[in-house]
Formats: sequence, C-alpha cells, structure tokens
Amino acid sequence: MTLALAHDSYNEQIRAFLTSNFYISDPSALNDEDSLLDQGIIDSTGVLEVVGFIETTFGIAVEDSEILPENLDSIRGMAHYIASKVELAAAT
Repeated sequence: MTLALAHDSYNEQIRAFLTSNFYISDPSALNDEDSLLDQGIIDSTGVLEVVGFIETTFGIAVEDSEILPENLDSIRGMAHYIASKVELAAAT
C-alpha cells in the first residue's frame, strides 16, 4: 500500500470513529486539518478515547510523550502519526 493510500485509509477509519463516538453537528463540514479540540469535538477525556482507538485499531502503542496536538488534534495529524508508527514498526 502506498503512503497516500494508507493515509486515505487511516483518514476514513479515523473519521468513522469520530463521527460514531463524538458529537459532530455536520460531519461533511469537518476538514481533515481542523483542530478537534478547537472545534469542541474532543476534550481531554476524548483524547484518551482516541488513544485507545488508535492502539486497538492499528495495534500500535501510543507513548505518553507522543500525546501531542500535532499527533492527535486533527484527522490529518492522526493519520500521519499512525502511518509513521506503522512504518517504524514494519522497519524493525
């Protein structure tokens, strides 16, 4: 799977998780780069739910030091983070 296809797949899975587990008034208006915290979609507890989703769905461990806005605050950020973790795991 190419990196672009992987990102698209991750984006779809993340979007499906968010729309089924959090209140999003207009899912079609949510852009991949929108801040989930600024939009009020997730809060600190929601971040923990997202971490659990990532760990369970993609089989990767999210370290405490990786719980950062650039990794978890947008669909695009999560997809990039997941892709980098999956690639790193595959390389070892």
